[in-house]
Amino acid sequence: MNALVPLLVTLPLIGAAIALVFGRRRRVQVAVSITTLTAVLAIAAVLLVVVDSGQPLAVAVGGWPIPFGIVLYVDRLAALLVVVSSVVLLAVLLFSVGQGAADGDEETPVSIFHPSYLILAAGIFNAFIAGDLFNLYVGFEILLVASYVLITLGGTESRIRAGIVYIVVSLVSSILFLASIAMIYGALGTVNMAQIAERMGELPQHVQLTLHLMLLLAFSIKAAVFPLSFWLPDSYPTAPAPVTAVFAGLLTKVGVYALIRTETQLFPDSNVNVLLLIVALATMIVGVLGAVAQAELKRILSFTLVSHVGYMVFGLAIATPAAIGATIYYMVHHIVVQTTLFLAVGLIERRAGSTSILKLKGLMRAAPVIAVLYFIPAVNLGGLPPFSGFIGKYSLFDAAAQVGTPLMMVLIVAGIVTSLLTLYALMRAWNLGFWREDDTEEPEVEARVEYLGNAPAAGIQTERRVIPRVMTAATAGMVAVTVALTVFAGPLYDMCTRIGDALLQPVQLVQLETQSGEVDQ
Repeated sequence: MNALVPLLVTLPLIGAAIALVFGRRRRVQVAVSITTLTAVLAIAAVLLVVVDSGQPLAVAVGGWPIPFGIVLYVDRLAALLVVVSSVVLLAVLLFSVGQGAADGDEETPVSIFHPSYLILAAGIFNAFIAGDLFNLYVGFEILLVASYVLITLGGTESRIRAGIVYIVVSLVSSILFLASIAMIYGALGTVNMAQIAERMGELPQHVQLTLHLMLLLAFSIKAAVFPLSFWLPDSYPTAPAPVTAVFAGLLTKVGVYALIRTETQLFPDSNVNVLLLIVALATMIVGVLGAVAQAELKRILSFTLVSHVGYMVFGLAIATPAAIGATIYYMVHHIVVQTTLFLAVGLIERRAGSTSILKLKGLMRAAPVIAVLYFIPAVNLGGLPPFSGFIGKYSLFDAAAQVGTPLMMVLIVAGIVTSLLTLYALMRAWNLGFWREDDTEEPEVEARVEYLGNAPAAGIQTERRVIPRVMTAATAGMVAVTVALTVFAGPLYDMCTRIGDALLQPVQLVQLETQSGEVDQ
């Protein structure tokens, strides 16, 4: 099974090379991309079954022993996230294929899109299975290069501007991360995560705290944790619909994943939990208040994305096995639901020619299928029972209540308020865009939302376009996955609980397998 581990990264890279070679043959590129991601999904599913019933898998690439070689490490958490990411990437790819077939190369130039998309996938998978900090850094840099290309597709002024902001912020984060790696290597003589965990206790407390805070700062920028989330609401909405969907679902979660590894394995005896709780509180409240103040659907979802990262930081700060398990379940839920909502908004934009809730009207009658595809993930994200959003939030609140400190109680109240305001923002959009009749004037409604007239992109208007069946089918498939998170919540949550228990156990060096045989550590 160890031989399958490197394929998670090498297959997308090989697929990207083939797609680049066949840059003028759309069908070949589409076939290569779909085949590659399907193969990765199948391999990841097999690895998830293997590691869930046995030990983690570790491979030393090229036969180089640690700390000199690259180590790929697959445990339950890494395998689960690769499976979920593969599903999301495959669904968004199908959505983009439908969009490309209808629009040509205007929004997503196919010769550039497919190679960049597969490189993005390789970076995501590499980050999830990285066994050392430097390889995690490489994963982030692969993401950075590919995401800059994708976010600027079409070459419009707004996209170039958003891309510049995104690249500058990401480079700052990368510099901090690289400086942290250099300091850790200088202090401990290794960048392997298992060895770091073993040796970290040998360092003075103030040195540990410095290294800890630097990693937290670097990863918090990538995860869009307040106050380091200022770049996200202006960057994501400008990209094409499929790019925005995959960015919103996955890119910030790679940062959250790095925070999980940092807090549970590198610094298990953390003394910054109170700081994390305060940051989580600010992230939830500021993010959701930003969502309430927006009039454009993609900006609303971008701010809710920030606020819901706060729930994950909240779970990390509780730092109990139950809380870590709930955090991972909520992370999986959010990847799927947030991506689905952005895909649904992409359909709304094509059908209505706008994503401003001040301009949307009558979609319930005009597009009932889109209404359903928006409504289900919206109430899920808002945390209504019995959906997975409710299960994840309730589990986090229950874990916090078991700790029972006053600050935990404050966070529980803040989490409930954030959930209600999220539901309000999304259902207000539902009311205005779907229930409001297209051929009637409603002065009372107009008066109630008049304050949104000065919000960014409140008057946005584009042309109406045909919606290919593939786009609708891809979105419907993702809605089905969001429902599956609820239907199969028991087995999935049990797995997340096992992940939480394992992450808080002392880290053990896993025996590595190389191409030349086994290397004893």
